Amino acid sequence: MNMDFTDVLTSLRRIIRTVNLESKRIEKEYGISIPQLLCLHFLRKQKNYQASHKQLKDQLSLNASTVTGIISRLEKKGLVAKLPRFGDRRVSLVTLTAKGEDTLNNSPQPMHLKLSRKLEKLSPDELDKLQQAFVLISNFLEADDLDASPILTSETTLNSSFDS
Repeated sequence: MNMDFTDVLTSLRRIIRTVNLESKRIEKEYGISIPQLLCLHFLRKQKNYQASHKQLKDQLSLNASTVTGIISRLEKKGLVAKLPRFGDRRVSLVTLTAKGEDTLNNSPQPMHLKLSRKLEKLSPDELDKLQQAFVLISNFLEADDLDASPILTSETTLNSSFDS
């Protein structure tokens, strides 16, 4: 197969477009952004469906102010609630509500979970080659200093500190 650099750019654009379209579709159909959905998924897996702000920040690989915005929007929608932490009122826990659980049960699986399952099927050599290619592209884009997240969202591809 004879490829030139425009084929690489076209493939990259196709990936970005797919992520953006998926994010817009989910937001339109379910009224929730991908980072909000991922926050709910994380809470569902936690003991008592609760996590601290720091745990959410670390899991989502986003900055503290972005996570605060995500939590605020989820709280306004009634999908999560903040509970004071016993013994330390300065810190609250975020907990999944029954409405949040219903939203998860009726929402689609995030794209990164589908992609993860396919990546797991690659051989270590194939995975290494793919990683090397992405490192090279990242270097070309001078994206080394951007917040990086292992989740795919249009927000993280466009602006890692933005949550719609």
